[in-house]
Amino acid sequence: MSENAVDPDRRRFLTGTASVIGGIGAGLAAIPFVATFQPSARAKAIGAPVEADISQLEPGGRLIFKWRGKPVWVVRRTPEQLAALESLDGVLRDPASSESLQPEFAANPWRSEKPEYLVLVGICTHLGCSPNFFPSTDAEGMGSDWQGGFYCPCHGSKFDLSGRVYAGVPAPTNMEVPPYYYIDDTHLMIGELEEGAA
Repeated sequence: MSENAVDPDRRRFLTGTASVIGGIGAGLAAIPFVATFQPSARAKAIGAPVEADISQLEPGGRLIFKWRGKPVWVVRRTPEQLAALESLDGVLRDPASSESLQPEFAANPWRSEKPEYLVLVGICTHLGCSPNFFPSTDAEGMGSDWQGGFYCPCHGSKFDLSGRVYAGVPAPTNMEVPPYYYIDDTHLMIGELEEGAA
């Protein structure tokens, strides 16, 4: 074979080797770009369920937890507060919670799995303000039908101690009940339903 002759086997080998090495290099170079499409640990944590310890919650009190960047309230209602809920149907916009965002188990007058404990996303359904908590019946300026609940200072929306909206206020719907379940008697998992629940 002359000096200037081309060896086809060698050429194929070199071309194949270069292609394989180039493909491996391109794959390795793509890893950081593909990784940017995965949610960060922080983003995962923002949407992750939150465990809530309610062992220190006194009757008539409220605890606040954070889930998905929103305040979630857990209120422990007294027997008197629960009894008062039944008297409010005539002043509420949606007393049966038929237009509300809530798990199926919360479609009841107390809007919760256990009547004593209310779990709500603490955001007004009008424009997203966070209402104030006024649990007593003698809160100034709330009116004679006030049995305790939540008052939004931004535009005057009122909600009872089940998060149901009063009629004639700007908020269009009851406050949201997030998905949750009881881990045990004193701990909740906020942000997901128990397996098999609707």
